[in-house]
Amino acid sequence: MIDLTQQQRNHIQDLISQMTLEEKVGQMNQASVSIVGGFDVSFEELIEMLTDGRLSQGEFSKIMETAERDYHEDEIRAGKIGSIMLQNAEKANELQKIALEESRLGIPLIIGLDVIHGFRTVFPIALAEACSFDNDLFLRTARMAARESRMEGINWHFAPMIDVSRDARWGRVSEGPGEDPYLVSEFARAKVKGLQGDTSNPANYVAACLKHFVAYGAAESGRDYNTTSMSNSLLHNVYLPPFKAAIEEGATTVMAAFNDLNGVPCTVNGKILNQLLKEAYGFDGFVVSDANGIRECVAHGSVEDEQAAGLQAARAGIDMDMGTSIFSNYLPQLVESGELKEDILDQAIERILSVKMWLGLFDSPYVNIEDRMVTIPHEHRELALEAAAKSIVLLKNDERLLPLNKDQKISIIGELADKASEVVGAWSISWKEEDCVSVLNGLQQQSDKVKYFKTGGLTEAINEDELQKAIDYGDIVIAVVGEQVSMSGEAASRANIGLPGQQQELLRLIKAAGKPVIAILMNGRPLALEWEAENIDVLLETWHLGIEMGSAIADVVFGITNPSGKLSVSIPRVTGQCPVYYNHPSTGRPAGKSKFTSRYLDVDNDALYPFGFGLSYTEFAYSNLEVIEESHELLVSVEVVNTGSRSGEEVVQLYTRDKVASIVRPVKELKSYQRISLEASSSHIVQFHLPKDQLGFYDNDGKYQLENGAFTIFVGGSSRECLSQDVHIQFSLH
Repeated sequence: MIDLTQQQRNHIQDLISQMTLEEKVGQMNQASVSIVGGFDVSFEELIEMLTDGRLSQGEFSKIMETAERDYHEDEIRAGKIGSIMLQNAEKANELQKIALEESRLGIPLIIGLDVIHGFRTVFPIALAEACSFDNDLFLRTARMAARESRMEGINWHFAPMIDVSRDARWGRVSEGPGEDPYLVSEFARAKVKGLQGDTSNPANYVAACLKHFVAYGAAESGRDYNTTSMSNSLLHNVYLPPFKAAIEEGATTVMAAFNDLNGVPCTVNGKILNQLLKEAYGFDGFVVSDANGIRECVAHGSVEDEQAAGLQAARAGIDMDMGTSIFSNYLPQLVESGELKEDILDQAIERILSVKMWLGLFDSPYVNIEDRMVTIPHEHRELALEAAAKSIVLLKNDERLLPLNKDQKISIIGELADKASEVVGAWSISWKEEDCVSVLNGLQQQSDKVKYFKTGGLTEAINEDELQKAIDYGDIVIAVVGEQVSMSGEAASRANIGLPGQQQELLRLIKAAGKPVIAILMNGRPLALEWEAENIDVLLETWHLGIEMGSAIADVVFGITNPSGKLSVSIPRVTGQCPVYYNHPSTGRPAGKSKFTSRYLDVDNDALYPFGFGLSYTEFAYSNLEVIEESHELLVSVEVVNTGSRSGEEVVQLYTRDKVASIVRPVKELKSYQRISLEASSSHIVQFHLPKDQLGFYDNDGKYQLENGAFTIFVGGSSRECLSQDVHIQFSLH
């Protein structure tokens, strides 16, 4: 619940009672900064051009510094705008002053921006950070992002993105924390707490915005903005739990998804926005459309025109219109004609003003320009380095090739190696290239025997002369391969998720030369890596790690850091397996040797590297699994031993399987995890307290069920390698 005093609530009601229809609808209108003076595009369109690669960061920055802009100041004075997207502290103060001192009712603006995985200090993309399985880290990076952005007048983050994503073809898999509803739920809780939890000072917190409600991550064929169809049980068991968890944590805003769900666009879907989100879940914040989402209902074909779209969106539970002005253009006349009840507007405005009041905007609307961050403080870089290091996943390490000796001559190849602008990942807006450490720079800071060769292979043809020089020079060849930032993220779906360009051919040529090869993978999605896994000596999955990417990779390569990341998403063998995920339902004909089973003729069913997998420079052994049933919980313990020669961190994972149920259940489901640190040759008894009510499921009517019967408890270092024990559980249903 949004925590307000009775006096604050009375103030809100007093404001609502004084508003004209136009002022009410104004609070429901979010405007974008219009770029004028030679640029006939909006701020949102510029950001889209930046994220899809049509604009470089330098070009974007130049436009934002030099272009004339329309900040809708007259409309703010008239009370016709309740929110704006902006990243400029001086202008934020100017606009707040207009709203507070020059508008009739003096209501502050809520200023939003896409701050997805860090503001000036860019952290790993969510898909990567989730590989740390570190809830405290999730919280700390969100808290730092909140504080940095609040210095610039931003008080509302369009984050966290908590769509469960099982199809690696979908570009926005990079933006979310993976395929597992439990891990995504834990990530969601921590991010909301980090963004919103420190309310001791308005400078310390922002409003979180959960996106995208709901099932956007299940877009058919992995194609962005595409249709989504699913059963109630799948919706409630997989795609809704992260949102429910985040709302329980106190999330103050939610963004409706672009997609239709079972034929009804989420933007006009009252069943999910009003009945489920607001009524069943008790959400008391406000719902914003995604950019242009209301207008796009016309393209969906669910409404005839923009007026009908605005009417249906308002009725369905959309409280704020992002970027179309449809609410402003049509809602007043719809109320006057009797087609729309004014109570719907009043409820929306109460929600919006409650969030503004909770943010402290009525009392502390301005930012202190002198507090702005000129350079990134050391402690911010330290956290960025920690997050990047914990997000790296070692997939393969033949002959213990890693870690390397700094006396070895190392050839670095691959176009991505020396591009600092490629480390930040999709949906990064507020970073500066001067802050970023490229992979090459990070490695060269550690060793003077690292030499870079411009071999091409991604956007350019392979330069065979440079490749031969690299082979001749290095004792080891490190190939930095993967995707450009523009190849993942929004509107970046791919039908073939192998290494793009000639990068696989580049690896083949190095392999043929007989040199040991380390592939450092920079990518915003799981790539299909069957050939690479069979032929390359070392695979290090580093994703897009943020500003300290190069430093974190160098620390792992040279053994300063022992890799500890575990995959938050399964890595397929080939694209045709997509979607591939570990917690799939049981089938009546599980894969076997017979042709008439659920399998492919040409490739194995299972993932190349499964969810939860990740190697270390040491080894961990599991033994003595014990499960004790108590009245309301299971006590699960296991002994973990570091059998190697160096200290390391391990993520101990607990899974369950409901062996017999009234609907088909997954073969395995993550229910808890713990990150532990062990010295060489030491051991630790890891204990889990698993509440029995977490062993239930939602049936086809969306009702939660607890059914007595047989369960299997698994504990291990990945979803594939586990100890197991069967138990028969009796639920106490009181």
